Amino acid sequence: MSNVTQNLPDDPAILKAMIAALQAENAKISAILRVHDQLVQALRLRIAKLQELAFGKSSEKIEREIEQLELALEDLLVAVAEEDGAPIDEGHNEPSPEAADAPALRRRPRVSDATLRERLVLDPGACCPDCGGDLRVVGEDVSELLDMIAAQMKVIQIARIKKSCRRCERMVQEPAPSRPIPGSMAGPNLLAHILVAKFDDHLPLYRQHEIFARMGADIPETTLVGWCGRAMKTLSPLIERIEADIMGSDLLHADDTPIRVLDRSLRDKGLGKGVRQGRIWAYVRDQRPWAGSSPPGAIYYFAPDWKEEHVLSHLADARGILQADGYKGYAKLYAHDEPDGAPRLREAACWAHLRRDFHDFWASTKSEIAREALDRIGKLYDIERDINGQPADVRHAARQKYSLPKVLAFFAWSEQQLLRIPGKSNLANAFRYGLNRREAFSLFLADGRVAIDNNPAERALRPIGIGRKNWLFAGADTGAETLARAMTIIETAKLNGLDPQAYLADILDRIHDHKINRLDELLPWNWTPMALQNSQAA
Repeated sequence: MSNVTQNLPDDPAILKAMIAALQAENAKISAILRVHDQLVQALRLRIAKLQELAFGKSSEKIEREIEQLELALEDLLVAVAEEDGAPIDEGHNEPSPEAADAPALRRRPRVSDATLRERLVLDPGACCPDCGGDLRVVGEDVSELLDMIAAQMKVIQIARIKKSCRRCERMVQEPAPSRPIPGSMAGPNLLAHILVAKFDDHLPLYRQHEIFARMGADIPETTLVGWCGRAMKTLSPLIERIEADIMGSDLLHADDTPIRVLDRSLRDKGLGKGVRQGRIWAYVRDQRPWAGSSPPGAIYYFAPDWKEEHVLSHLADARGILQADGYKGYAKLYAHDEPDGAPRLREAACWAHLRRDFHDFWASTKSEIAREALDRIGKLYDIERDINGQPADVRHAARQKYSLPKVLAFFAWSEQQLLRIPGKSNLANAFRYGLNRREAFSLFLADGRVAIDNNPAERALRPIGIGRKNWLFAGADTGAETLARAMTIIETAKLNGLDPQAYLADILDRIHDHKINRLDELLPWNWTPMALQNSQAA
């Protein structure tokens, strides 16, 4: 401060001019910040509205708009933070749900207890700086600074010492340890990092090549491609076990989403130069909402088109209940073709899909009828929130007592409304969609295991939407199939609360030496890290 005051002029007129200039600059900055704040609020409102509409056939266009708006919002927030000279208050707790306009930096970062911690002690010494007396400890003030250790490559040299017997001249040497990819220098941690970065963080291999180069390792893209393919081949037996276990469940969630696939035979037509549209299907088992005993998992399959033959193949051996949207390809699965006249799969419909139809109409017309439909469905969700995580019998009892009367009243009311509104309107179509599938929409009342909606499958497909921001399209059908299989093992690990990179690194390190008849021990829901096993054995 003293240096600043020494440089100030003594002339009052010049000082007044400097103060006036500073005031004008502050006013300009304040005006810019106000405009930025208005833009931030407008973008947040627009994104929230689009997220409510992001479903159905129009979801692709809406998702792209959301992505662009989120990028614009991020840039604005960075600009606001750059201009803001006040100290950042990261707070100590989560912002309240009501504070929708709370600053993005308000919440304090969360750091796991397992994170490495380093203690830096600042000791004022043993003598008082004023009188020279002895200092005694009366306490300490501890604050935390979050820092990062840069990733780095490590070369492990495996030295196999050769020894000979002095008596019989026999040569003795330890066998070489198995590698995740025979003959390759890629270690399990590196392979796990590459797979998770590509298939979960959606970082293309050419970008990983650039990152590795900055670390001092020039790994050709062709080598990275080979490593990915061979690592997936190593994991194939485990992925097949996951598929067999999940698809053998008697209650599955199903959904699909489009994916763009490069096709050189379509250079001058299709969705773009040499690009066509395929589909990724997700089948999810999630018994956590009703405290079931089977672990969660997600299976992904790629198909080059949207034909029903693919779902018929995927679910050829499935029996029980399928919760899905109104895709016509499922119709044959619900047919009463069993020897006893029962359907092979019972249909459980998704109330979230029905609610979106009414929300769309209300958002565009402010229809009171659509508003009432939303309110009636919302009361069903209020009941579901109270029983989430409860055993199936508790959920069934609560639904019979509270939800059943509301569902019966909703369908009776729907029939009455159809007589009052134009038959060709979107609102009438929404009512008919619900009434035509009344049995499917009511199945959750009769079985406490059934969810009210298909959100588990929709959540399982979100990584595909996120990935499209980075890789735009799959390189070929085989590339999309590899993506589906990689997501199967990664997303299933995440559903079971595992760090996918730590899990894959341990599996790739062990799988070649693991007995094939004990492969189930390596499934995500059975997995115990080798380091923990060794410590327990010790």
